[in-house]
Amino acid sequence: MNLPNTITLFRLVLTAIFCAAASSEGVTGYAIALTAFVLGAISDWLDGYLARKMNLVTSLGKLLDPLADKILVCSGFVYLSAKGLCPVWVTALIICREFLVTGIRQIAVEKGTVIAADGLGKWKTTFQLTFIITALVYLTFETITSDNAVVKFLQYLSDKDHWLFPLSLWPAVALTVISGLSYFWKSRDMILDKD
Repeated sequence: MNLPNTITLFRLVLTAIFCAAASSEGVTGYAIALTAFVLGAISDWLDGYLARKMNLVTSLGKLLDPLADKILVCSGFVYLSAKGLCPVWVTALIICREFLVTGIRQIAVEKGTVIAADGLGKWKTTFQLTFIITALVYLTFETITSDNAVVKFLQYLSDKDHWLFPLSLWPAVALTVISGLSYFWKSRDMILDKD
């Protein structure tokens, strides 16, 4: 266990905090959920950066990091679907893609190979995190009445009928499909036992 892997495990703790806080609802619950999720998203970048910077890239990290990402993101999408902010079929598609990629990685591990996240997968995660954070900001601030410029800006930016909702959701859906197919195509020989 090194520092990047510890941060990755901490992301799982933040996911649990997010789920508990979001379930309590109300402004306070949503604010805590939003904070936990944002910290989780930051830790997603930080652990990878530190692993490369400190030359601490490990096989364990390559497996744990994507897994922690999947748990965080899937928790967010399931919750937002329950709140009616994300179509259920989108959440189902995202979860199916994550099962597919996890399965491919498991096959790779059994064959002595570790598959790290690729560029498409990282962009997919970026759009997914943007959508979830936008939706959580919306839930946090929708009932607040204030003349504060920052509050008004956040309410405007995160409005579910505003451009940021679809601009983050639909590219996330497209990249979910494309990156999933890319993982399968690149690993097809291994999956089909042709290597």
